[in-house]
Amino acid sequence: MMHPTPHARQPLLLLPGLLCDRALWAHQIENLSDMAEPYVPDLTGHDRIGDLADSVLVNAPARFALAGLSMGGYVAFEILRRAPERVTRLCLVDSSARPDTHEQRQRREAMLKLARIGKFRGMSPRLLATQVHPDHVAVPEIGGVVLAMTERVGRDAFCRQQAAILSRPDSRPDLGSIKVPTLVIVGADDGQTPPDRSREIAAAIPDAQLHVLPRCGHLAPLEQPVQVTALMRQWLGAV
Repeated sequence: MMHPTPHARQPLLLLPGLLCDRALWAHQIENLSDMAEPYVPDLTGHDRIGDLADSVLVNAPARFALAGLSMGGYVAFEILRRAPERVTRLCLVDSSARPDTHEQRQRREAMLKLARIGKFRGMSPRLLATQVHPDHVAVPEIGGVVLAMTERVGRDAFCRQQAAILSRPDSRPDLGSIKVPTLVIVGADDGQTPPDRSREIAAAIPDAQLHVLPRCGHLAPLEQPVQVTALMRQWLGAV
């Protein structure tokens, strides 16, 4: 009796956000590995979004599913501009298609200036409270993981990433041309890229699915890992 050949696992690129590494995606890496081959590209080595996108593409499989959180989403948009034929599906988490407002640019440039003169201390507990839901700040599996990630990524990478974020273009004109199955996830309490940014993305991408997660700030894969993994599992199986 012949047994059906199991489906090959699809390559899945998981792009981290500012000061994040693969720990951001730990639950998804572990629990989606039966249907996907997860890769977490290094987004610390360049200070332009285009260069980050090229560094991902040169090391990526020929075709892949693509997920990005926040800054990872900005890189995902650039990958789609450069090599849309290589992306099989798209997941955007706590991200935005807009460039920074004037106020956001000023705040980012001020943080960059402080970091460059040696006043980078990673993520302080006060700053952490702007990233995750208040209930999650003192949870070791969330707040503790975030603080450890920022220390590992460090000051020099932080400076490059902030400069890259400042260099990003407006991605809103490109949203209507995205034709792959698209999942958009955002924390209901995300103060960095509020839910209206994700609603805007989902409304402009044909047939995109939007999910707003309660009790969740800016780092949904860490804050609501079971929900994010379940949504990504459905997305990876979508025809």
